[in-house]
Amino acid sequence: MADLAPDFEAEHMTLRMQDEGWSAWVQRWKTRRIARQIGRMRLPAVALSCPEPRFFGDFGRGQRLMAGVQEGADGLAVAPPWADARGARALVAAHGFEWLDDLMAVPGPAAQALAQSWCFEWIAQFGMGRGPGWAPGLTGLRLIRLLAHSATVLADLSPDHSATLAKSYAQCVARHVLFLVRRTDTLAPGLPRFEALCATVLAVVSLDGLNDVAPDLIDRALDSLARDCAVMIDAGGAIEARNPEELQDIFVLLVWVVEALEARARSYPGPILVATHRMAPTLRALRHSDGGLARFHGGGAGMADRLGHALAAAGLHLPGPSGLHMGFARLAVGRSSVIVDAAAPPLGEAALRAHASTLGFELTSGRRPVIISCGSGVAFGGEWYHVGRATAMHSTLAIPGYSSSRFARSKMGAKPDADQDVAEETLQSVPQKVTAQRGIGPQGPSLIASHDGYVPTHGLTHVRRMNLSPDGRTLVGEDTLAAMTADDRTRFSRMLSQSGQDQLSYQLHFHLHPDVEPELARDRASVALRLISGEIWLFRAPGGGDILLEPSVFLETAQLGPRGTQQIILSCAMMDYASQTSWVLAKTQDTPNGLRDLVPDARLTLD
Repeated sequence: MADLAPDFEAEHMTLRMQDEGWSAWVQRWKTRRIARQIGRMRLPAVALSCPEPRFFGDFGRGQRLMAGVQEGADGLAVAPPWADARGARALVAAHGFEWLDDLMAVPGPAAQALAQSWCFEWIAQFGMGRGPGWAPGLTGLRLIRLLAHSATVLADLSPDHSATLAKSYAQCVARHVLFLVRRTDTLAPGLPRFEALCATVLAVVSLDGLNDVAPDLIDRALDSLARDCAVMIDAGGAIEARNPEELQDIFVLLVWVVEALEARARSYPGPILVATHRMAPTLRALRHSDGGLARFHGGGAGMADRLGHALAAAGLHLPGPSGLHMGFARLAVGRSSVIVDAAAPPLGEAALRAHASTLGFELTSGRRPVIISCGSGVAFGGEWYHVGRATAMHSTLAIPGYSSSRFARSKMGAKPDADQDVAEETLQSVPQKVTAQRGIGPQGPSLIASHDGYVPTHGLTHVRRMNLSPDGRTLVGEDTLAAMTADDRTRFSRMLSQSGQDQLSYQLHFHLHPDVEPELARDRASVALRLISGEIWLFRAPGGGDILLEPSVFLETAQLGPRGTQQIILSCAMMDYASQTSWVLAKTQDTPNGLRDLVPDARLTLD
């Protein structure tokens, strides 16, 4: 893919300036100019000392790439991912080298050969600073993968070309470093900035000969990284975005940086190690019993192996059960784990990806997710991105047509590295008062939490009580919707009068993982949930309400598209100033001991 032609640039200059503002457009122009300047630089001889492979991507996605099935392609033939990358998300995947992670997850020489071919093709076409991939966020992401998989990419090359290819690979890495040193400061605080800074440090310690060009590169990068750690990681090991997967990615990178520097007996600023010590306990608390992360605020389950390795390297353990972790409450006993979003969504720039998920929860039994959040639809375009953020896409109480936080078009403007084909909607209004009280007693761990997200529209506060039994086999919930004050009652009465209704309908959503097989009883009083392992849970609503089984969706970036699933909906009506509904999830049949946790996860096939 060649650079944008001058006439294209001229044609769209005005539109870009309107969308981004003058300052953002100038930054984009400077970035392209610097990339080309670095591409023309004559570099000294550099050699790359390849680290051990650090992490891999998704095996299923790697198989699909091998079969010629990929986003933005017609699926008929294998082609470089960037050849038909349409839309910003596809460009990020192609030029951020997501495909390299996924190919490395597939064992065997065929995947290695394809990875080598695409890597060197990209270097030949874009490695001199040209093409759409030279944006700071994308460059940092790509550099991490070039380093992480360098040992495999540079192994088993043709003897006639191995020296030449290794040289071009090392020089490409060096150009990435020189570019990031000049453009990382343009990135907003967050994961892309951490990726760029960590990639710079790791590349500098892995390259021999780069100090001849800029001897202070590593010190400058470490100072910037230390400042970001001190500012962006709070005392509780949390980040503003409240995205568990983003927290994981930052943690894994920092642990890798610390290990690389210690292996070379190099010192580093204290705030980097302090940040990892703060983050490790928080991440342990945000892991379900299957090793996956809670799927909130745009994050997925993450890579359990990647996080597990980093946590083992950190060597820190889970803190006591009291309190919240990055705004999430954890109830865990035995093989059961429940994680609840018990804080308001973030505001500021983080609100661009945050979800209206307050008081939503997930339940995992052993290695099997049972109750889930639908997930982030950002990988599947603007419509799914918008839908996936709504309250009704999380396992909590929702009033039809409303979310507990309200969305509006962002006034911050598009970001150079943002998904430009995704509508930049932000959370404009979030619950002002969110309470959470975590407890431990003879009846097991419990949580009482509330939010006032429906007060502005309906005058109603949502209160959720949850209790996990001492054996982890029963989760009891109670949801209350109430007008708490005289003003709230006035607002509620006015809302009913204006709607012409004598009652308010609301619903409790319980989204099921696609591997769960639900069966609604004939009397519609319960739903049996059969897990792939043979385990059975029973959902009941002794407090009343109509139990329905409706379609839902599972938004997982490892899949080709949204995956259909089902949800339990407990439909209720409120006629007075308060309404209360109770429900129970109870394990009625265990996984057979001979099969426990041995049944492989279901995977999408290529047919």
